[in-house]
Amino acid sequence: MRRRTVLRSLGLGAAGMGVSTAAAHPVPTADGQTTPASTPTAGEPLGTLDLPGAHELVTSPDGHTAYAATGDGVVSVDVVSPPTPRIVAERTDLLADSEAGPMERVQDLALADDRLLVVGPAHPADGAHGLVVFDVSDRETFERTAAYETETGIHNCDFDGRYAYLTGNDRDDSPLVVVDTQAEREVETWSLLAADERWGAVNPVLRPIHDVTVSDDYAAVAYWDAGTWLLDISDPTDISLVARVRGRDRETLASLDDVYTENTEPPGNDHYVAIDGAAGLVAVGAESWDLDGDGSGGPSGIELFDISDPADITSLATIDPPATSDPSRGGVLTTAHNFELGDGRLYSAWYNGGVRVHDVRDPTAPRELYRWRDSAATSFWTAQRGDGCFLATSTNANGGSEVTPGVYTFPDPAVSGPIQTPTDGVAGDGFGVAAVLAAVGLGAWRLARRR
Repeated sequence: MRRRTVLRSLGLGAAGMGVSTAAAHPVPTADGQTTPASTPTAGEPLGTLDLPGAHELVTSPDGHTAYAATGDGVVSVDVVSPPTPRIVAERTDLLADSEAGPMERVQDLALADDRLLVVGPAHPADGAHGLVVFDVSDRETFERTAAYETETGIHNCDFDGRYAYLTGNDRDDSPLVVVDTQAEREVETWSLLAADERWGAVNPVLRPIHDVTVSDDYAAVAYWDAGTWLLDISDPTDISLVARVRGRDRETLASLDDVYTENTEPPGNDHYVAIDGAAGLVAVGAESWDLDGDGSGGPSGIELFDISDPADITSLATIDPPATSDPSRGGVLTTAHNFELGDGRLYSAWYNGGVRVHDVRDPTAPRELYRWRDSAATSFWTAQRGDGCFLATSTNANGGSEVTPGVYTFPDPAVSGPIQTPTDGVAGDGFGVAAVLAAVGLGAWRLARRR
């Protein structure tokens, strides 16, 4: 088994520099709703695009195009002008040539340069199970270059341009599955049980694989209450364990009786992971609620770890979730969902808790640069960096009848230079010169994240 003592640097491009100005956002009230800000609204969304079925979103290396999963397919969105995002192209009926019929519940995708990976179904559903790869070098044309059918659903995925990393959610051992998209065949799996068969004593409800993120020669895998694991994927056909980032111990999990409460409430519930190899950082987000209304549960946040020495992984800080008046699953959800980490910034989505941007150049003391929420009208799935802005998808996947699904664009606060940490009613706003300068290194950063 190979071990690493120091993670390889990704050699990111230079970050932009500039100044920032103050801007306002709606202020949450005690019931999780919002009130109008009394100061100028430069911190409001720049633009919106209605998009039924919106789920995961990724952005192109130059930040000019976004690709969003829509439940029944995928769309490309032009965001060259952030105030006026517009759909450029759409593909549905994925894997329609399968005997099982087209893919349903398409919620996740990943982009490597000009190759787009789309997977599904995210949850049990009829229709084909598997993946499709598109050449999106022309964003107006989705040219299918590969397809592969699996026996399991795929909740989350990542992609390095050749190898697709998939969550094998319906398999007994809940493995990470690697598919060579050039050869269109499965080439490797890794699971907790393969690492240590004693994990078989833990109820599968507490150890499902939920997310995988790849960066350079490493993959980080979220196994819910069983924690987050760092893997060596320098040879995708021969994966080995590097280290465990965090998680509850095996004996404790095996002894639990009320597994459904444990599966829902904190601690644990590792849901989503992001890696910044250049900074030696991993961010782990947990998704949790208060199951029975007794106040013992509630939303979880995002924890930052120093992984520069995998033999001595250290927790640096935790970003707490936004406040909520109803932490139940049917209430005002403000738990962490999907996010992006890199170049000294963390862009995050918190369902009804809105979107936030943090300066994590000092990961022991994250600074909030921007926040915006409208709990009644939005439920954000992810936040991702664009060119001079950042983007987020609002989803009605949780049954919120008042939520309008779509793509939102926001001003991107500057990381470098003097920045006002926001207080109630004020958020940092670096849109303009600072954001444009910061965007210069975006393409280099995006490209460097993949091998």
